[in-house]
Amino acid sequence: MQKFFTLYSLKKRILAILLVISFIFCALVVRLFVIQIINSNDLQIRATDQWTRDLSIIAPRGTIYDCTGTTLAVSYTSYNVYVRAREVTAPSQVAYVLSQNLDLDYATVYEKVTKRNVSEVLIKMQVDGETAEKIYNEKLDGIYLAETSDRYYPNGNLLSQVLGFISVDNIGQTGVEAYYNDILKGIDGYSYVQSDLQGKEIGGSLRYYVSATSGESIVLTIDSKMQLILEQALQQIMEEQLPKSASGMIMNAKTGEILAISTKPSFDLNDVPRDDLEVLFDQSRIKIVTDVYEPGSTFKILTVAAALEEGLCSLDDTFYCPGYRVIDGERIRCWKTIGHGNQTLAEAFANSCNCCFMDLALRLGVEKFYEYMEKFGLGQKTGVDIAGESSGILMPKSQVRTVDLARMGFGHAVAVTPIQLLTAVASIINGGNYNIPKILSQIIKIDGEKVDSNSEIKNKNIVSKETSQTVNYLLELAENKTGKYTFVEGYNVGGKTGTAQKYNENGGIDQGKYISSFIGTYPADNPEYLVFIMVDEAGAGAYYGSIVAAPYGKIVFSNLFKYLSEEKQDESVVVKYVTMPNLVGLSLTEAAVQLKALNLYYELDGDGEYVTAQLPPPNTTLQEGTTVVLIT
Repeated sequence: MQKFFTLYSLKKRILAILLVISFIFCALVVRLFVIQIINSNDLQIRATDQWTRDLSIIAPRGTIYDCTGTTLAVSYTSYNVYVRAREVTAPSQVAYVLSQNLDLDYATVYEKVTKRNVSEVLIKMQVDGETAEKIYNEKLDGIYLAETSDRYYPNGNLLSQVLGFISVDNIGQTGVEAYYNDILKGIDGYSYVQSDLQGKEIGGSLRYYVSATSGESIVLTIDSKMQLILEQALQQIMEEQLPKSASGMIMNAKTGEILAISTKPSFDLNDVPRDDLEVLFDQSRIKIVTDVYEPGSTFKILTVAAALEEGLCSLDDTFYCPGYRVIDGERIRCWKTIGHGNQTLAEAFANSCNCCFMDLALRLGVEKFYEYMEKFGLGQKTGVDIAGESSGILMPKSQVRTVDLARMGFGHAVAVTPIQLLTAVASIINGGNYNIPKILSQIIKIDGEKVDSNSEIKNKNIVSKETSQTVNYLLELAENKTGKYTFVEGYNVGGKTGTAQKYNENGGIDQGKYISSFIGTYPADNPEYLVFIMVDEAGAGAYYGSIVAAPYGKIVFSNLFKYLSEEKQDESVVVKYVTMPNLVGLSLTEAAVQLKALNLYYELDGDGEYVTAQLPPPNTTLQEGTTVVLIT
């Protein structure tokens, strides 16, 4: 008989089987370990997702206040309406009720209500509470309401660029709503219900509710009353000067706090024009922060401050202006082509003489000029807490020719953002401290604790107090041409106007297109308030800053003094008014004589010898010291 197995071979086979079983057991143990320990959280989430249906509860955003405690933006509860078609028992009735209450097309709603291959369909977002209650009271199977949050802006189109707006998902898209979104947005909650394999709710099953946590609130440096004063003046510019846009800002010169800032045209935050994204994008920008421009004569504040600080000029200096300078073989005109003649530094500043500021820039030289431009923060972002800030454009120092430096002295050949220029001016007039501009004042925690926003100082003493005082004196003389406290009757206001040509996409001058601006200070001898007005492409005829910007700066100051109950520095000051004569057809000399007799100043448009047109027209009532335009 043949022997097939030995005791030894049998043992080997049993051992092999045991090893295989042990290996399988170990593999099962490892697999269970991976499933139950390593992947447990992920699998639990996936299982919960299969067993339950959830509706998110959008967290209310934090409230936005101005510096006086006035509410600027507040959240309120609204509802999203969903349908779970598999649970709907009467689709026609459901479609009718929803279409009637939500103002929707019946056929579209009916299609969603009967779409059983999808577990859940959104019918409409941000439904008001009254409408949501009507739908809830119908007790319709398959209809669910999810609590969400919507935004309301009590002042409508006031502060539209500053505050910005949110998306339908409650996320900030522009302005403060976007910049401080992480603070304002809060933490969303959820509502869960158990469901079967088909997604139908299991009757009597457990429900889970995780409440939303509201966002933190913030307090801005903005004063809504000052904002209203500024925006009313900008709207007046839009109606009277017909510009492409008008922008303005009121800043605390001592702290860098932005008290008001706006660009017109704007829009109502409660009715955002989302159907035209190009217009919406343009009107959402705070152009004082986002756009660069060639500042023109307002830049002369920086040039004279640098020259004074370096001891390269004084109030005793005199300058001669024949109407031009020839530099590197190029003839650079003063705006007054017939020249200003001999004048002191104060007169040259008040006359905005380009020749004087070419001389000052050349005295400084490229190295020193750029050293001060860096101190003043040009060519770099200020760090203001507003989205979209630009850095401005400074020509590379190594490429600057003498003729370029001369032009920079009076605000040409350099591009800045208004916020850069205003921050630099504030640092000069406040005694020399460079404060980073800001719009956030405080954060209010959920528990009510208030946390102040730190006011950074980027660089102290960029100019001396003596230089600061001299510049303030020059600004005061520049705007009060007919006597002390006459720019705004009885108030010590200083200021400077500017007019700059615009450039096209190819880098050439855009003929006939200008940016007109005004910078005002109060009180002139120790400024606390800095007011800025900028008019882009005025379309009513005039374009000089003294004509289309300064008068509205005066309106802002006048209304600001009423709001602040500010007393006059001199009650005895009385401003006289005169009637604009008809100067058309007269020689420039004859027209100048008549204007001087009336205590009116003029700016020229053209190189001719005879007046062909004038602004304003004859018989217009003007305050003495007003600047008019003669077109020759």
